[in-house]
Amino acid sequence: MNRTIKAEKLSLKELIAMGVGGMVGGGIFSVLGLSVGLAGHAAPVAFLIGGVIAALTGYSYSKLGLTFHSDGGSFTYMEKSVKNKNIAALGGWVLLVGYIGTLALYSYTFGAYGAAMAGKSSHTVLLQHFFASLIILTFLGVNLYGIKAAGHTELVIVIIKVIILLLFAVMGLFFVKENYVLPLFNKSASNLFMGAALIFVAYEGFELIPNAQNEMENPERNLPKSIMISIFITIFIYLLVSFVAVGNLTPEKISQYKEYALAEAAKPFLGQTGFILIGLGALLSTASAINATLFGTARLGMSMAQEKDLPKVFSFKERTKNIPWVSLVIISAFTLAFVNIADLTLISSFASSTFLLIFMFINFSAIKLNKTIAIKPIYPALAFIFSSISWIILMVYLYRTDANGFLWLGFFYLLVFVAEFLFSKRNIFIRLTEKKRHKK
Repeated sequence: MNRTIKAEKLSLKELIAMGVGGMVGGGIFSVLGLSVGLAGHAAPVAFLIGGVIAALTGYSYSKLGLTFHSDGGSFTYMEKSVKNKNIAALGGWVLLVGYIGTLALYSYTFGAYGAAMAGKSSHTVLLQHFFASLIILTFLGVNLYGIKAAGHTELVIVIIKVIILLLFAVMGLFFVKENYVLPLFNKSASNLFMGAALIFVAYEGFELIPNAQNEMENPERNLPKSIMISIFITIFIYLLVSFVAVGNLTPEKISQYKEYALAEAAKPFLGQTGFILIGLGALLSTASAINATLFGTARLGMSMAQEKDLPKVFSFKERTKNIPWVSLVIISAFTLAFVNIADLTLISSFASSTFLLIFMFINFSAIKLNKTIAIKPIYPALAFIFSSISWIILMVYLYRTDANGFLWLGFFYLLVFVAEFLFSKRNIFIRLTEKKRHKK
């Protein structure tokens, strides 16, 4: 049995694929239109701002990961940095539901592209829900099958989708219209930062890598390398793709097409073939992001259950493959519910907000543990400041433009707080019950 588990280790290239797959997912396809609508010609700059925050935070993750070896990833780091267990557990709950939000975003985008490529009909909405649900169930099956199946599948999908996006970008560079990209800053600075805050979910994904630390080859070498390499690959892809998209469509058209913006941007130089090609890239991107996110999230749920911050059932594993099958099934079920109930704006806002909060907490942890993890405080401090400003900007934007969404966001976070209070082994009701039992 030990021999089987030892053989199923993830290599550096599979870890990089997991990071890139987690980031280059639904984000670039579904939120590009929102970003361009706000930042205008400077949309690539908005992606660069998000990339800088991600890179600084990734450095914190790599240092924390090398010090604290655990599949709990972000949850473990938060737990190590605060004395109050309830605060750490609350952070873990927020992280878990944040991943469910991103899974919903990716599956929503997969469903939208799947329905669009099938052609418009009276059943388009039904088809969108069908495809969104189908992709979640498909990768639930892949992850239940085995660790290497998840790793190999991720590597193949990421290679194909990166080739498609780079083909789009390189060919599109020759058709960029100067008046579409100049002047670079054709909108206000506040719009630029609002655009950056809205697309931040596009950089969620690299933090999944530490969740698989106990299942990777040579963690001391491969953990920091895979995090930083995957982030820089993603920044390069986003800058190139967003520049070509802006250079081939007006901001008004990109905002109009929203999640189909990239596919429409391919039409001026590739025609309908370009639309289909980018549609295929979108399907592969969202599929690989779902695979990577589901893989890491299930192990987070298992780790939290082992720390008694989730019901014990989340820690149940398949005996011969070390797969947290119950955690996989429960997380998939909640994702199915969320994607079939909420709309795209609410899903993407919730995901971006949640991960900005998590990155604030992680960078705070790195600052507090800077001597333990051997990191210069200036790097996590900058990341903390940038993440905080971005979150505040996002909240102001939502409050001004989507009051209902803002209220729903607050309601979701309230539910998370109540859930942690009810399920935590430290809540007041359980403590009072245990005291009475001891007295008897």
